[in-house]
Amino acid sequence: MPETHWGRRETIIWPPHNPIYSYGAVFLALIATGVFLYVHFVFALTPLEKFYLPAYVKASTVPSFRASRKYRMLMTSDGKGHAWYASEPDVASGSTPQPGGKPLPLALSPVAKRGGMVFLYRGALSSYQNKSLHTYLKRQVYGGTGLADLFKWPLIFGLLTLLVQLPFSIAKDIRRRKEMKYGRRLKGPVLVAPKEFNKAFQGTGIGIKTDGGKEMLRIPIRAEDQHFEIIGDTGSGKTAIIMQMLRQIQARGHSAILYDPACEFIERFYDEERGDIVLNPLDRRCPYWGPSEELLRRAEARTVAASLFQPTSDKKGEFFIESPQKIFAHLLLDLPTPQQLIQWMSNPEEIDRRVKGTELASLIEPSAPQQRSGVLGSLSLVADSFRLLPRKTEAKSEWTAREWSEKRQGWIFITSQPAEREALRPLHSLWIDMLVLRLLSAPKPDQHPVWFVLDELASLQKLPQLHTAITENRKSRNPIVLGFQGKAQLEVIYGHLAEVMLSQPATKIFLKTSEPDAAEWVSRAIGKVEIERMKETHYDGSRSGRNFALDRQTEPLVLDSEISGLEPLHAYLKHGNYVAQFSFPKLEIAPTKPKLIERLEDDYIVRGLRKEPSAVDETVAADRAVPAIRVAERKRPQSAPTPEADSEKQETFTFGPRI
Repeated sequence: MPETHWGRRETIIWPPHNPIYSYGAVFLALIATGVFLYVHFVFALTPLEKFYLPAYVKASTVPSFRASRKYRMLMTSDGKGHAWYASEPDVASGSTPQPGGKPLPLALSPVAKRGGMVFLYRGALSSYQNKSLHTYLKRQVYGGTGLADLFKWPLIFGLLTLLVQLPFSIAKDIRRRKEMKYGRRLKGPVLVAPKEFNKAFQGTGIGIKTDGGKEMLRIPIRAEDQHFEIIGDTGSGKTAIIMQMLRQIQARGHSAILYDPACEFIERFYDEERGDIVLNPLDRRCPYWGPSEELLRRAEARTVAASLFQPTSDKKGEFFIESPQKIFAHLLLDLPTPQQLIQWMSNPEEIDRRVKGTELASLIEPSAPQQRSGVLGSLSLVADSFRLLPRKTEAKSEWTAREWSEKRQGWIFITSQPAEREALRPLHSLWIDMLVLRLLSAPKPDQHPVWFVLDELASLQKLPQLHTAITENRKSRNPIVLGFQGKAQLEVIYGHLAEVMLSQPATKIFLKTSEPDAAEWVSRAIGKVEIERMKETHYDGSRSGRNFALDRQTEPLVLDSEISGLEPLHAYLKHGNYVAQFSFPKLEIAPTKPKLIERLEDDYIVRGLRKEPSAVDETVAADRAVPAIRVAERKRPQSAPTPEADSEKQETFTFGPRI
């Protein structure tokens, strides 16, 4: 977890524009070079080389502007009036006192003593030709090694020290110059690259493959159950990101509940052997389900009813929502099948008989015909959705959210086609609501997490349990992934609760959002930064100088125009106080499973004369095998038209499933 810094950092404005970090690198390199030279001098040079080094340096550099100079040479003597220039075998480390001067840091070597040498001393100050002395020292003392070669490696190491520092110091100087020109961040979110984001969090959770990056952009695994939010226009890349997430969920062996209105996920991830469930009553793979099968306690009947009968945003028709809720909940307590519910809700007399003697009877009193018709009309709307559900004899299996939440086996795909989405919306909302309700409790040790992936959330009606799941679902460790196009979509459905719901997910992914208000909201959601800029004023004239002033402003980290101008497959990910800007590839997964296996093949309507199934031609039969809307017209006979022939004219129109 990155370290949090509180408060503001003090600003240093001197020197204002100089590359101080590069200067510092040069200074440190000079110090390092001095250290290398000293080490080389102490450990690599012989005692005589150390003594003559100052003279060697002068003799090497002075000749260019001075021919001769006075030097004191190192001499040896045998004490009999004979003296010689000291050579390398004549001296060793030690100390030799000198009359009237500092002692020599050298001593006669045993070889010199055996040779009869007695004294070691500095010669008289004499004038020497610099070139001649340089040649003598190079040959006799330094073994033919020039001054540059003598200290080549210390200088190379010093240069390497400078080169190692320069990339960092130059980058810091460039960053400092930009901060002084464009502003320095004091507070607020930080815009980073995916590599910097990963370095800050060291995440091991769900990741997103980015363009040009070896590692995935990953969030911390502990943040997964704090939910995800993906906002972007159609075609901006929401589905591509969800596809990447689903691949990782599948690899982990976790379960997933997918609201798949476009049927893109079921084509690529459905696996019958895994025990996957398709909740679409128009699909042959849909199991038998009934609302009464979900009940464990009497109070849960009202929860089921609240999911089906949604209040209006203006609260004006609240009576005609709550009354059907109460009556429907009362009917569920008799544990009917969906077909029995349809029969009851379609028969006012049956409803009167079942609520007789209860407080609900007053809600549909015949003496208040308008009130009665409004309540019964709301009940009949729900009956249309239940009419599509398969019977026990038609389905291959039975399913309830109550039992599935215990076993958590397989994935659940909640699908629909555009033509029947409106009719299935109450069922979809009810199924998701029941699954959320059953999975709110903390998991058992042997239960793995369940991922809720709700793409195009705004196409569902209000989910009463969703707000609770987002705000309280952390303890159940079931991550929720919300995909939608803009805040306004959810505000229409959830009202003021939308603000709270959108603020809860810890990981937010923002893609292209063209609608101006939505782009502005995304910009605010990313956050603002406090920027400090330095202003410099120049004064001309005899008293020229510079004046520096600091200016602090608050501005958006990402402008709304940048959000609306994003290219497809480009996004911002915000987690904590870090905002990662990235692009990502489109994950190509070939569809291998059908979107829909029709269950109600005889649910098409025919305009004009109905034909017997045996008389349906091959063209119409082929049309019935696909969910698209097609028109097949029979040609009239080529004979002259007659009134009888006109009356027998036949046009056959084939539509999708009747809803």
